[in-house]
Amino acid sequence: MRKTVFFGALGVAAFTAGLATASTLDDVKARGVLHCGVNVGLVGFAAPDANGNWSGFDVAVCKAVAAAVLGDASKVKYVPTTGQTRFTALASGEVDLLARNSTWTFSRDTDLKMDFVGVNYYDGQGFIVRKDLGVSSAKELEGATICIQTGTTTELNLADYFKNNNMTYQPIAVDSNSEGEQQYLAGACDSYTTDVSGLAATRAAFADPENHIILPEIISKEPLAPAVRHGDNQWGDIVRWTLNALIAAEEYGVTSANLEELSKGTSNPEINRLLGLEGELGPMTGLDNDWAKRAIAASGNYGEIFAATIGESTPIGLARGLNAQWTQGGLLYSPPFR
Repeated sequence: MRKTVFFGALGVAAFTAGLATASTLDDVKARGVLHCGVNVGLVGFAAPDANGNWSGFDVAVCKAVAAAVLGDASKVKYVPTTGQTRFTALASGEVDLLARNSTWTFSRDTDLKMDFVGVNYYDGQGFIVRKDLGVSSAKELEGATICIQTGTTTELNLADYFKNNNMTYQPIAVDSNSEGEQQYLAGACDSYTTDVSGLAATRAAFADPENHIILPEIISKEPLAPAVRHGDNQWGDIVRWTLNALIAAEEYGVTSANLEELSKGTSNPEINRLLGLEGELGPMTGLDNDWAKRAIAASGNYGEIFAATIGESTPIGLARGLNAQWTQGGLLYSPPFR
C-alpha cells in the first residue's frame, strides 16, 4: 500500500535531476489539469465509482490543490499508482502530486529526493484476523501465517515486531493490498498486516466485516503524507499550504457552510489572512488571494473531509485519534498564516 523503500532509487534520482529546473505550477496552468497520483483503489481514501468518478480522503487533497491553482476542483486527472510505481510516477513527471497512503520516511525524503509537504493522516501498522481465530492480541500470533507486501517497510516492521517479542511467523508474500485482501479472505493466511487505516478500509468492503477484527497493537509509526518532487520549492509551498489551509480552517471554525459569510470579513485577523481579506499571501506563491478559499470550498475543511470519507459515521469507521486538532488532544497543527 505505502511502502517500497529503496525501489528505483537511482532511476528516481536521475529523473529528478532532469526535472529540477521545471516549474510544476507553470506546467499545471498550461495543461489546465492537475495530474494527481492516487491509490489504485482503497475505499474511503481513493477509489473510483462505477462511472469512474474518484472520491475519498486523499482525493480531497487533489481537489483542493486543483481548486487553489486552477480555480476548479474538477480539473484533476487521477492516476492510479501501486506501491511499486508511485515514486517513479512522481519523479518522472507523470504526476504532479502524490496523494496516496505513502509513509514519510528518511530514505524517501533524502535518497529518493521527494518532499513530503505535511502529514495528512497519522497512522500505524496493525493486524486483522477473523474472529473465529480466537485471538485478541498480536502477541497471540505465535507461528501464524501472515500476508505481507514484500519489499516494504511493513515487511521490515513485521520482522522487528516478532523478533522483539521472541515469536515466529510464516510470511505469505503478496504484491498489493488487493492481493493481500484476496489471500486473507481465501484463508491463505491467518492475518493480514498493513496500515490500520488500510485495514479499516479493506474490512469495510468485506461481505461480513463483523466477522473480522483489527487487533489493538500498533507496531509502527506511519505518517502518511502528500509528496512532490524535490527541487521545485514553489510547487511544494503551494501543496503544503493548501493542506495547511484545510487544517487551519477546521481549527478556526471555517466550514463549507459559513465560508461565504466569513469571506465578507471577520474580527479574527488569522481567518482574514487565510481567506485573502488581509495581506498578500497568495501572490507569494504565484497564486491569487482567493486560493485558500477555493481550496476549502472544494470539499470542506479537514474535519469535514475526514467525517465524510473515513470518519466514524462512514463504513470505514475511523475515530479522529491522533488526527484530531492539537486543541483536541491530537497532532494536527498548522503553522500561522501571516
